[in-house]
Amino acid sequence: MLDVAVIGGGAAGFFAAVNIKILHPDKEVQIFEKSSTCLGKVKISGGGRCNVTHHCFDPVVLSKFYPRGSKELISVFNRFNPQNTIDWFEQQGIRLKTESDGRMFPITDDSQTIINCFLDFCKARKIAIHTRAGIKSITKKDNHFELQLETEVVSCRKLVVSSGSSEVFWNVLAGMGHAIVPPVPSLFTFNIKNDLIEDLPGLSVPKASVKLNVEKSLLKAFKLNDVECTQSGPLLITHWGLSGPAILKLSSIAARLLHHVNYQFEIQISFSNLKLEETLEVLMSFKSQNTKKQIINTPLFDIPNRWWNRLHALTFENTYITWSDISKKDLNKLALNLCAYPMKVDGKSTFKDEFVTAGGVNLKEVDFKTMESKIIPGLYFAGEVLNIDALTGGFNFQAAWSEAWVIAQSV
Repeated sequence: MLDVAVIGGGAAGFFAAVNIKILHPDKEVQIFEKSSTCLGKVKISGGGRCNVTHHCFDPVVLSKFYPRGSKELISVFNRFNPQNTIDWFEQQGIRLKTESDGRMFPITDDSQTIINCFLDFCKARKIAIHTRAGIKSITKKDNHFELQLETEVVSCRKLVVSSGSSEVFWNVLAGMGHAIVPPVPSLFTFNIKNDLIEDLPGLSVPKASVKLNVEKSLLKAFKLNDVECTQSGPLLITHWGLSGPAILKLSSIAARLLHHVNYQFEIQISFSNLKLEETLEVLMSFKSQNTKKQIINTPLFDIPNRWWNRLHALTFENTYITWSDISKKDLNKLALNLCAYPMKVDGKSTFKDEFVTAGGVNLKEVDFKTMESKIIPGLYFAGEVLNIDALTGGFNFQAAWSEAWVIAQSV
């Protein structure tokens, strides 16, 4: 009989297994992964560089990056935070670096560095890794679990479930008595057809804000407010619409609301990040100081030339040459387009291959001091199997490391 079986060969599963083995070298720990390879999301994260964590060390501040699970994770981060992650990997001979936006990567800029760390550890410490080992069912006996695989039954004293966003396995857990919050997509781009962005893929602005335009009653129903539904950051035009951190953050925070409206809604884009009156003041000041400059050649708010030209063409009926030519009426129109340009969203696209879901095991059924099930003793959870998800930037991995570490202390 195994001492600990870990279901799921992802970041959370491996981190739980290796840390259990560090604390209890005499215990037999094995990993069971349904697919043919392990650590798939680690491999593709950060464009193949692996966004290990984020440079944010205050547990309360860190928890704010989790639309679901924020309160529950504070105690977990108090025990294991990004600094602990940095120290842990450094102990394994892997140094991390911080980029300007706070994301942290191995100095090798290669996700294989992290993968090899785990695989080498498992080989050296004799942690068996079983691939193509999907679990069909789980039976809880008096003091152990029985896992039904395709061709055999495996028994274990403790069970760690880090199965990710698997609806099949959520059904298994539901059959054991756990409540599952229905999963919906999170972290996705917006499909938009609009003259302002048509045929301009690849252009971006370094800082814009995106506001979700929905009825107040709908915000209230999903426990959201205007502040949460206005997100700032870089904005990127894609072949299908808009992406970038501002869009991704909004898609995560409003994931359930956007699913409810079937991804048909309106947003407002602000390039100025200012109110209408403030934007108009900037334009009037610029006009007075640059009367002879050509409008077409003087883009403001870091908007790329081609994008500025499109905005200019959609704003003015008259062809203005210099700033001194613009009427007060049209200057107001330009200000409005710069701070509240409306766009209709018609559908979504998954952000690269890094699919994230909002949903999973109900957090009320988990003891976050141990990550143990409150319903089934000896059963532990980590990673996306829980109803926890984060904004992009290394936060999902940090939750996985922290939860898995707490499990290792508890098991």
